[in-house]
Amino acid sequence: MTRVTPTTVRPDGLAALRDAVLDSAGTLGIAGAGTAASWGGTLSYVDTVIDVGGLDGIITHNPGDMTVSVHAGTPLRELQTALADHGQQVSFDAARVSRGATVGGLVATADGGPAALVHGTLRDLVIGMTIVLADGTVARTGGHVIKNVTGYDLAKLMHGSYGTLGVVAEVVLRLHPVPEASATLAVDCTLDDAADHAARLFAQPLDPAAVEWYSTGSASGTLLVRMEGTVDALPRRVDRLRSVLGSGHDSASASDVWDSHAAAVRGAPGQAVLRIGARPSRLAALVASLPAHGAAVGLGTGVATVALPADAVADAHAGVHAAGGTSVLRDRTDGFTGHAWGPPPSATALLRSLKRTLDPDGRLGPGRLAPWLQEDPR
Repeated sequence: MTRVTPTTVRPDGLAALRDAVLDSAGTLGIAGAGTAASWGGTLSYVDTVIDVGGLDGIITHNPGDMTVSVHAGTPLRELQTALADHGQQVSFDAARVSRGATVGGLVATADGGPAALVHGTLRDLVIGMTIVLADGTVARTGGHVIKNVTGYDLAKLMHGSYGTLGVVAEVVLRLHPVPEASATLAVDCTLDDAADHAARLFAQPLDPAAVEWYSTGSASGTLLVRMEGTVDALPRRVDRLRSVLGSGHDSASASDVWDSHAAAVRGAPGQAVLRIGARPSRLAALVASLPAHGAAVGLGTGVATVALPADAVADAHAGVHAAGGTSVLRDRTDGFTGHAWGPPPSATALLRSLKRTLDPDGRLGPGRLAPWLQEDPR
């Protein structure tokens, strides 16, 4: 049977988004900037694609309260530029922000970056949200609550839901001041040595802003430690850091070295990219056990991104699960037929129950959380 090309709609406001959901029969896919289209499970055929790129721009910025509300289709890099005029920022630095990733897309995929060591992910920075559910209900959570749904914290449910539980329309974010000064110390070392360095660092009251190791495929790589603070205090803190590490050199260009970190993991032909979450104390050994061809490892956040052969994905999922971690594909080769997600967690039954409650007809994002959201066998 020949399938009809899905209809694409591009609402330009909350009312139009609600109408798009109500007026669309059948299944729905949610699209934004497309920077994470290959992440998670592959979207199954849908009848309608809702492009939230038309939901763009700042709604309200309260510099005194250090909050901002934005439409979900707003690229985060554009929001950061606008906030910088007030000396404020969203303390979030996922790699794909530079490629135009939107606020809603970053929430939906539970993405994060090195700054999560101090500020957490968007789950920790979101203080309010407006969502359109599969039946057209407009639900607001946090801030000025107009309507909540059956007592759920919808903002946290949307984080990492990959567009399967609702369509994020508006987001209210907590802001932080832009640091007065920042410096990055780089240490060339293996991952094992980087883990030892990190253990000594975290045993001291140094309060680093980010601690990441990356490699483009060789056994050796680079440990990056970012420090932030005032112009007067930062040099002394960097000196203390250097004494703890016993080595390291100041990065000539902090922006360049962090750009290299962000670009370290790219799947080559025949490779897949896996995102791993595990207890920080176990992460280095876990990554070292994989046939990695490039890795970025958050030694404090417990999150790593690894490029590896596509035929090693199943074993990698199993190994991560055995170590008590989680894993999800973030890139794959054409024709890849393995699972995007690792073995289901113990909360899968609860996830399926939430899906039945919020989207009983299974309209939203079919396939994105497969096999976790497959039909129950009973």
